[in-house]
Amino acid sequence: MNVAEALSEQARLRPDAPAVIDRARGQDRVTTFGELETTARRAAAMLGDSGLERGDAVLVFQPMSAELYAALVAILRQGLVGMFVDPARGVAHIEDCCGVLPPQAFIGSGRAHLLRLLSPALRRIPRKFSTGLPLPGARSWRGLRRFPEAGAAAEAAADAPALVTFTSGTGGRPKAVVRTHGFLDAQRRVIAETLTHRAGEVELTSLPIFVLANLASGLTSVIPHADLRRPDAIDPRPVLRQIDRFRPSRCVAPPAFLARLADGCARRGRSLGTLERVYTGGGPVFPRLLRDVARIAPSVEVVAVYGSTEAEPIARTTRAELDDADVAAMRGGAGILAGAPVPGLEVRILPDRWGTPLPPMTRAALEAQALPPGGAGEIVVAGEHVLTGYLGGVGDSESKFRVDGHVWHRTGDAGRFDARGRLWLLGRCESKIADARGVLYPFAVECASLEFAYVRRAALDALDGLRVLAVEPAGRGLSPAQSRELARALAWAGVDEVRAIRRIPLDPRHNSKVDYAALRRRLSSSRSV
Repeated sequence: MNVAEALSEQARLRPDAPAVIDRARGQDRVTTFGELETTARRAAAMLGDSGLERGDAVLVFQPMSAELYAALVAILRQGLVGMFVDPARGVAHIEDCCGVLPPQAFIGSGRAHLLRLLSPALRRIPRKFSTGLPLPGARSWRGLRRFPEAGAAAEAAADAPALVTFTSGTGGRPKAVVRTHGFLDAQRRVIAETLTHRAGEVELTSLPIFVLANLASGLTSVIPHADLRRPDAIDPRPVLRQIDRFRPSRCVAPPAFLARLADGCARRGRSLGTLERVYTGGGPVFPRLLRDVARIAPSVEVVAVYGSTEAEPIARTTRAELDDADVAAMRGGAGILAGAPVPGLEVRILPDRWGTPLPPMTRAALEAQALPPGGAGEIVVAGEHVLTGYLGGVGDSESKFRVDGHVWHRTGDAGRFDARGRLWLLGRCESKIADARGVLYPFAVECASLEFAYVRRAALDALDGLRVLAVEPAGRGLSPAQSRELARALAWAGVDEVRAIRRIPLDPRHNSKVDYAALRRRLSSSRSV
């Protein structure tokens, strides 16, 4: 099996239907399934002509675009391995990742090739391709038309590597996350079921892996005309114009992106246009966001999807499924409702022993340790679309364990089940506060804090033995009266201090998760309100 064949099937079924709508040379551009397939086959021929062999890694630095997906499909067709590194994490990270898996080729935009000036690892890559302007030392994507279309895709076993991305392990060392052809096929099917894919629909999406699933399902993907490196700072106006022009019925985006879109609509007194369903994930989905979307688009179905790099998706819930008791519970410190686990996935809550490797165990031992409804602990998962290990086993001991020989993944997230079998999220295990007063998880306090209009963001941490709530004010600042009000409202959590800081540091990928290590450094230098 080769997952690239899924695009070939869609190109056969609907060659003239739009596959990707993006922005090129200052104009909207529509690429059909047939055109994308033709480009991918020619790119596959060019990659083959360069001497790349099956299993070679190809580093790709290309923003979301038709070029990205043509290159990715070409890589898969040739039996090569697509390698993705986040350049926003700096040159040192690029060097580390290339050390873990030395790529044999580099495909990137003209801007991406400028990184070669800073990175010795990129300069050492033997084959280079530019999707933009012709550059010295790189073959130009413009030469694709000279190549005939490659034939059938290379045979690929289910366990053959297809994509490699990187995440941080203990001490910040990069772990190579390997997605096989079999895994991608399983993930595609779960995403299609969870997000109710219907061929022919148009979807506005800012999450790259979901476009790949869309291509296999026959959906049109509209790439937002926005700087997707900073979802929390996008200008919503061009995106709203895209919605008006291309009339998508669906949207997939991280919470920060959706919040900016909702704010843009509220400021202009408009709705989300033709959107009927919105799927959001990649970070905590707080009740406030659901309310903000409801105000501007009460008929839009909002689905919150919980997952991780190693297991996407894990659970989902909709705005309509939240009742008054659920919202009251979240305001009172219950955490964030993630919903029922997706079909085909096993989820358990184990006592929180994050940081300590778990030994192999029997199914009976697993079930004996699993906490009953209400018990808070580590979320662990197993299933066909759960990654079973990292390249070279680096990081396996901290986040994998075996049950009767089958691999389970430790998400590193804390949560609990309720009596209805729904999963509630409490935050990262490593970010909990454990002191003489007990254990306190961050989402419990942060979710409750966001119920106050003057709080834009909130993050809980421990500093010098104190439970400190960092607040990014929605306005110009946080008054002493507001600080006291927050402290009183959170008395149940034993918050010792409320500190206003200009900006709470967030993850660079989705701008939706708190970077607690950076927060701790910032709190150490901030002044108390």
